[in-house]
Amino acid sequence: MAAVFDALVIGVGPAGLILTAELCDRGLQVANLAPNSASAPWPNTYGVWVDELEALGLTELLGHHWKNSVSYFGPSPTRHPRDYGLFDKEKFQQYLLQRCQTVTWILGKAGAICHGDRYSTITPTNTQADCRDVPASPVQARIVIDASGHFPALSKRPAKANVAYQAAYGIVGRFSQPPVEPGQFVLMDFRADHLSAAERQQPPTFSYEMDLGDGIHFVEETSLALAPAMGFDQLQGRMEKRLAARGIEILEAQHIERCLFPMNLPLPDRSQSLVAFGGASSMVHPASGYMVGAMLRRGPELGAAIARALQDPKASPQAIARQGWEALWSRDRLRKHYLYLFGLNALMGFEAARLNNHFSTFFNLPQSHWSGFLADTLTSQELVGAMVQMFGQAPNDVRWGLMRSVGGHGDLLWQAVAA
Repeated sequence: MAAVFDALVIGVGPAGLILTAELCDRGLQVANLAPNSASAPWPNTYGVWVDELEALGLTELLGHHWKNSVSYFGPSPTRHPRDYGLFDKEKFQQYLLQRCQTVTWILGKAGAICHGDRYSTITPTNTQADCRDVPASPVQARIVIDASGHFPALSKRPAKANVAYQAAYGIVGRFSQPPVEPGQFVLMDFRADHLSAAERQQPPTFSYEMDLGDGIHFVEETSLALAPAMGFDQLQGRMEKRLAARGIEILEAQHIERCLFPMNLPLPDRSQSLVAFGGASSMVHPASGYMVGAMLRRGPELGAAIARALQDPKASPQAIARQGWEALWSRDRLRKHYLYLFGLNALMGFEAARLNNHFSTFFNLPQSHWSGFLADTLTSQELVGAMVQMFGQAPNDVRWGLMRSVGGHGDLLWQAVAA
């Protein structure tokens, strides 16, 4: 006989554990299904603006905190009067796991799913050492939440050609001299004097750098968004050339990070009888790449909506999922999503000089505007106001680029209006 749960969450990355913890906090019987252990180390680093965690009372999850934050869109630094932080990944993971004491952990992959009037049934496959997938006991849950990543196990979304990816290659280690000033964080360094004339005609990349203390630094070369993605070899080459031009050698690489994630995947099918969260729900900020802060803010909303829906003992998976989707993707969030997608498409069409002019203007907006834009905490009306102000203050080349984007991607603006 199949085990029966209130909710089954698929995935043990940040998205999966955030949602699992939220459901456990509400006293629900929760199972979690994933091919890896929930305690397996997370591979990537996660940055966040400190005020986002302050609002949630979670600053203790930070491993590093910088007050000296700058970017380079030209020879002189643009200073950001906003603190930046880096999660202590182990502490973050343990914080979530401690809230998941009552979870039933199921090691395996999500197999076929069948939605009934009362329950959804999944037959997982347990991956054995000999690489065969062996069917395991079926699992029943009143609602399934797919938090398995950008290319999810079960959640469905429309197909899309020319997916744009943000790609990054980075090193945590020791260098012959500090890449940044003591105690400094560099959000974006777009300076390209180290590149040849031909290379400067190619898509621009920027350096993301931080002083981690004790002589350890993190340097990462990042491509904002490209379709197809920029290769890791090219990013590594640009990073090494950037460092060499500053007379810096890599002495010790303690960790190598390779990040690749889609920026403009379509929203999932919100009529399906399960809910998606995190990358599976296209929650990555289309214009910045941030997502963890948004998941920490929106996870409680989704958890509360699911818990309310489950109070009706006769509610079907379809009905429960509907309430989950409405909480996760309200009309206001849908409007903002399409506005952000418009911004992403505009930036992808900007060459280096226009891109630098854009960011110089953007970070000269009132801090509440640019910080709310990056954190996705503005209402749709506030977001439109910020975009209009940005257009009014921008130099002519940026204005022309934005108007040209209206001609090519005006459908996104229409979708924002119609949402």
